[in-house]
Amino acid sequence: MQSTAITRRLFGGLLAAAASPAIQAAPARLRRSESYFGLHFDLHPNENDTVLGRDVTEAMVENLVTQAKPDFVQYDSKGHPGWLGWPSRVGPSAPGIVKDSLEIWRKVTARRGVALYIHFSGVWDSQAIKLHPEWARVGPQNEAEPNQTSTFGPYADELMIPELREAASKYDLDGAWVDGECWATKPDYCAAALKAYGKPAPKSSKDPGWNDWLEFQREQFRKYVRHYIDEVHKTHPKFQIASNWLYSTFVPEEPTLPVDFLSGDYLGNASISTARLEARYLGQTGRPWDLMAWGFQQAQSNSIGHVHKPAVQLQQEASVVLAQSGGFQIYYVPTRAGYFEESHIKTMAQVGRFCRAVQPVSQNTETVPQIGVVFSRETLYRTSNKLFGGWGKASDPARGWLDLLLGCQWSVDVLPDWKLQRVEARYPCIVLPDWAAVGPEVKTQLVQYVRDGGKLVVCGAQNAGLFAAEAGIRPQGQPADKPAFVEGPVMGNVTGHWLDFDPGLTQVVAQRFPSLDTRSGGVAAAVSTSLGKGTLVLCAGPVGSVYAATHAATVRDLGRNLVAPLFAPLVKVTAPSTVEVVLRRKNGELLVHLLNATGMQTAGDYSTVDFVPPLTGVKLSFGTAKPKSVKLMPQGQSLEPVHAGGSWMVEVPVLEVHAVAAVVI
Repeated sequence: MQSTAITRRLFGGLLAAAASPAIQAAPARLRRSESYFGLHFDLHPNENDTVLGRDVTEAMVENLVTQAKPDFVQYDSKGHPGWLGWPSRVGPSAPGIVKDSLEIWRKVTARRGVALYIHFSGVWDSQAIKLHPEWARVGPQNEAEPNQTSTFGPYADELMIPELREAASKYDLDGAWVDGECWATKPDYCAAALKAYGKPAPKSSKDPGWNDWLEFQREQFRKYVRHYIDEVHKTHPKFQIASNWLYSTFVPEEPTLPVDFLSGDYLGNASISTARLEARYLGQTGRPWDLMAWGFQQAQSNSIGHVHKPAVQLQQEASVVLAQSGGFQIYYVPTRAGYFEESHIKTMAQVGRFCRAVQPVSQNTETVPQIGVVFSRETLYRTSNKLFGGWGKASDPARGWLDLLLGCQWSVDVLPDWKLQRVEARYPCIVLPDWAAVGPEVKTQLVQYVRDGGKLVVCGAQNAGLFAAEAGIRPQGQPADKPAFVEGPVMGNVTGHWLDFDPGLTQVVAQRFPSLDTRSGGVAAAVSTSLGKGTLVLCAGPVGSVYAATHAATVRDLGRNLVAPLFAPLVKVTAPSTVEVVLRRKNGELLVHLLNATGMQTAGDYSTVDFVPPLTGVKLSFGTAKPKSVKLMPQGQSLEPVHAGGSWMVEVPVLEVHAVAAVVI
């Protein structure tokens, strides 16, 4: 009886609370797979901090969350120095904690229905190594690494996992964004690693077995990630974890580990170019993903430090990610005391409103296959002498070709080599960039793709040799660095690694010259030939790498001339080369994303962009079938197709940063 009475009182109290307008339940927090726009804040606490949390108040957090309206916030907890930003019974708390910032952020975000994650450094934990030198990664000369823990050691079990569990329980966290992971991991020569390897370990790429050693180390990193995620999920099954840059181009593998979402932070000059490649790669993984733009730029002079980006610059960067149906977040650093300047909050809010405006036509869309650019894990793992990325210039073949094709107003996807066989038949045209070692499996798949009717552009000196028989050419000598120039409105410089060849009976579609003098006589640079039901175009030089380094118009024209005879876009877009086109589908509509990258930031001494010139005269042509409707989003403006030159077309009145033509065919 007593138990029943208590139950009735509790139930009655709940009903009364639900009926009272003064008491409202907190909105449900979105899972990461449902999230769209977020914010990231970290401080990397250290032993010199004295005011951590001092200026964090509920009013400040409430103001920020109310204005920016994020789906999630990632807040500081443990940076690379290894000090915790919260009062802990498990790990070393930073000595300068004045107020518990996480407690305040959790209180406000919980009542506002905003998910709260922590920024947490994993492999990179300098303080852990100071306290436990035996946990350090060991270098090839038996030197202890001061910052990177060993994935073969007890660090994860004895410190990392307990820290994550404590934070998850103490603050009812939604998850963790684990930083300092794949990109901070290097080959480990500790005793446990050498014992597990079971044979002499090579010290450098000059030693036999180097690639086998690197793959052994990669597998250990996979075991480490799987272990700590599985262990945390045992006690906190709803706690969502990402390992920064895992399964991006940094770790270009098919996802198999139990991460709950994928994420990475992109930075540096020309970050739009970086975001284009990463967004398209992540979009092929089949996992929930987002990308984080830094809200500031590093000035060319390190003594100046951070220069904060205006809202329109961040909107340009966001559009690239959103058009690929990814989530987007911005990274800001508060003061050491946790304070956010109001102008930065207003910038967050401006970008948030921009993102929300295109959310209905950006979130949960699917690609419309047009041109695919192959991304070669095989090349990077076999030739870069690193465990994981960032790969630097080694990934330029793909980045360059991607930027080149986008500059032609074609919609382009990035195709991981591990996924190629499953999806290649969906693409009318595929480009194999100037990778150095794509491997026989990729060659076999692509040759069959052409024989079955596909259109393939093969680029690069090594690939020219690999596909020589199928292309009908005869290599002459070995690939070598050569000066090379191509004709155009101005001569284009494509100096780099080329393969000389005899074109035989194939059709020569491009020539190169050894100097800025076309009288000197050119040699074949590219040829085209039929193969089975399809067409193979082969260019024996570094078009992608050169374009990534120069973005020269004549090099873009060279690439356009190689691809254009093979490919008719579903929607022909007439616009300047700075307009990026992305074709997607959702709910039966064809979505034509138009992104204005005019004036994008590219150099450290021009760190910010505060004006993007609006463009007029952008035209979309749909061929002979008249669309039933075309609506320009987010404005909701109907565009009436007109018939001109044998095609139905519409003209966009003005393109500011991001517009989407929602088309019903």
